[in-house]
Amino acid sequence: MPDFSVEAELGGVVAGLDEVGRGPLAGPVVAAAVILDPARLSPRLFQDLDDSKKIRPAARRRLADLLYEQAANGAAAIGLGSAEVVEIDRINILNATFLAMARAYAALGRSADWALVDGNRAPKTLPCPVRCLVKGDGISLSIAAASVVAKVHRDGLMEALARDFPGYGWEKNAGYGTGAHLEALARLGPTLHHRRSFAPVAAVVSRQKESWDSRGS
Repeated sequence: MPDFSVEAELGGVVAGLDEVGRGPLAGPVVAAAVILDPARLSPRLFQDLDDSKKIRPAARRRLADLLYEQAANGAAAIGLGSAEVVEIDRINILNATFLAMARAYAALGRSADWALVDGNRAPKTLPCPVRCLVKGDGISLSIAAASVVAKVHRDGLMEALARDFPGYGWEKNAGYGTGAHLEALARLGPTLHHRRSFAPVAAVVSRQKESWDSRGS
């Protein structure tokens, strides 16, 4: 289970950063930045926070609600940032992820002495030193908190988009390239929320163009 060992090693105020949504074919990439005060943190968060992928959806939502309650009481600070599909297609998913992280850090509303980033690469635009931590959401409580906040927020966004763009199953697959999503993409075509720089979407766009060109010839 994650703990504050790395935060204690770094010292000072540490912001944990994580992202959700690098792999989907549709929707934004979302990042969260979270600063936790160990002295004031709810015991339940010490006990239950973990990599968001290991937590059931209902439990994730409860933990996210508790983290926001902690933020309201001054025991935490939370920042969210995203990069939209047009940005992903323009600058690529890696740079869009870095952009979302920078926006999440800026949304914290306070500075940190360190940014602790999940993974092995981090944005170069953060105004503080950065430590990367591979599989950090299972090691650091700050990163685990960020992973939960980002996951719950992005899932909510995709559920809302699913109501406006039915048929793709985004309320279940969050935009990932499941079999049902790929079938719907081929049948219904891409929406404005699909990432055209991703190969499965680009292939559908190409087939559509070829079909239109053949009709016009």
